[in-house]
Amino acid sequence: MKNQWIEFLYGRVTVKVSGKGIERFLNILTKNGMQIWQVKRHGMETITFKMKLQDAKNIRIHARKSKCKIVFLQRSGVPFLLKRLFKNSGFLVGAILFFLTILFLSNVIWGIEVNGAKPATEYQIRKELDKMGVKIGKVQFLVDNVEGIQRRLTNNVNDLTWVGVELKGTTFRLQVVEKNEPKKPEQLSPQNLIAKKKAIIVSLFVEDGQKMVDIHDHVAAGQLLVSGEIGQEGTPVLVAAKGEVWGETWYKSHVELPLVTNFKVYNGHEKQKHSIVLGRLEIPVWGFGKTKFKEYEVEKDVHKIHFLNWELPISYQNKTIREREVFTRTYTSNEAEIMALEMAKKEIKNHLDEEAIIKDEKVLHKANENGKVILDIHFKIIENIAVGQPITEEAQE
Repeated sequence: MKNQWIEFLYGRVTVKVSGKGIERFLNILTKNGMQIWQVKRHGMETITFKMKLQDAKNIRIHARKSKCKIVFLQRSGVPFLLKRLFKNSGFLVGAILFFLTILFLSNVIWGIEVNGAKPATEYQIRKELDKMGVKIGKVQFLVDNVEGIQRRLTNNVNDLTWVGVELKGTTFRLQVVEKNEPKKPEQLSPQNLIAKKKAIIVSLFVEDGQKMVDIHDHVAAGQLLVSGEIGQEGTPVLVAAKGEVWGETWYKSHVELPLVTNFKVYNGHEKQKHSIVLGRLEIPVWGFGKTKFKEYEVEKDVHKIHFLNWELPISYQNKTIREREVFTRTYTSNEAEIMALEMAKKEIKNHLDEEAIIKDEKVLHKANENGKVILDIHFKIIENIAVGQPITEEAQE
């Protein structure tokens, strides 16, 4: 037969025929459209051949007419395999249940290890993991993925500088780096304090060293503010100058703000889709049908499926489809100027120390061009302008 797979699918049998009317029997089968193959003769009155299971059910009548005796020697194909499976169904069901049980247990959280954390920090971490549902006995599919757990721990536990989360088999392993607040090292080497930018001195406090400027003095960048050389002339003593010198400094900022801006925002509508992923094949499990949202964003949460310590090429995927809407924000010219000024202040503060204060601001130039408000702003800032400069031998000479 040309297509042996079809034969195997529908079933085939090996038939042994014995008797004096063998030739007549074969002719009858052929005339009735029954296909036979691999015909072999065994002596004068015995032959064997293969035929379809469907045809084999009807040959006994023809065998009686030809005075032949038939015996079915071998049965093969899917129908016979299914029959054997049903006969041994108890064993099959037990094997499937055993496999599913091991598969399920291989995807349950059985351990959580926290390394590198102090007991107090570890307690906070485990408490936060509990809130997230990451606990022993929970199915891995029902908790956040590794990246999500890492992000939430970093955001919610203040004592963490960094945390690495790894899922090894059925155990979550966390490697923690805590925040260290080291004491500021004492400045042992002699130094001066100099101005980091030009300014007008508004106040100063010298803890150690000799002050070289006074309030209301104009100073340039690099100018000496507090000297680390004290003592009498001829017998100077070098110390590490310490203190704060507050000066009025100046900054310019350029800001452009559109009067009309389009934003994409979530409206709260979302759809969940669950699927099993085999390579590039995605088999839907829940959440069928096409997404009807016009504007949307898809967030994928993929969990690898494990069997004991092996990672299977199968994944469980949860898709969250969130609908977005286009929101148009419109400012009047006055509102845009206020917002632009606030933006400029935030930008300036990002480049200043926390203690710095914005004393005053003045709009130098204002324009409304191409649907934008354009501002050039001058800021007066009060900040500590003193920075250390080591005293070298050349500087002493």
